[in-house]
Amino acid sequence: MVAWLRALMPKEERFFPLFAQQSHLLVAGAEALRDMLQGGEAVSHHCQTVMDREQDADNVTCEILIAVRRSFITPFDRGDITDLITSMDDAIDQMQKTAKAITLFDVRSFEPPMRQIGDSVVECARLVSEAVPLLNTINKHAGRLGAISEQISKIEGQADDLHDAGLKELYQKHAASNPMAFVIGNEIYDHLEKVVDRFDDVANEINGIVVEHA
Repeated sequence: MVAWLRALMPKEERFFPLFAQQSHLLVAGAEALRDMLQGGEAVSHHCQTVMDREQDADNVTCEILIAVRRSFITPFDRGDITDLITSMDDAIDQMQKTAKAITLFDVRSFEPPMRQIGDSVVECARLVSEAVPLLNTINKHAGRLGAISEQISKIEGQADDLHDAGLKELYQKHAASNPMAFVIGNEIYDHLEKVVDRFDDVANEINGIVVEHA
């Protein structure tokens, strides 16, 4: 290949710093969402942080998708790269949707299970942030990557339980006396559960890459 043309093409190594950058944005967004769930006057500030990190993540996603199309060599299958970065972007998109719902309903106090699910979101984001650099040497770290995927799936199951228990408690507390409080709470629970679901999707993509390439 002509040298000048090769120089214009993104190198294979470029993908992993971008994956790492995206994973750090997931952690930052997750921590801001968790901080929102502490309630009080800082909710709007933390909401804006979620929005900002989501926009940053969109930019990284776009950069990776462009790199996939332009790269002569990719670290693993192009479809796997696209699916992984899309699943990560979906996770922070769902965080943004959650933050928007909280802002729309002007919620300033949250039920304990909501805050616990927020903790689960942060835990999932940190596990993804640990996993992503290990993809650079899949064979060496296949065991740890598999364990991370399993751990995220376990957290997703626990978040489902928190969602169900929290919703039941919310119904018993508000259904008769304040139906709107139940409707709003249900909406927030639904969004929070979906955030953890999206992280489970990320874990599934990581596990699929390991199975295919390890």
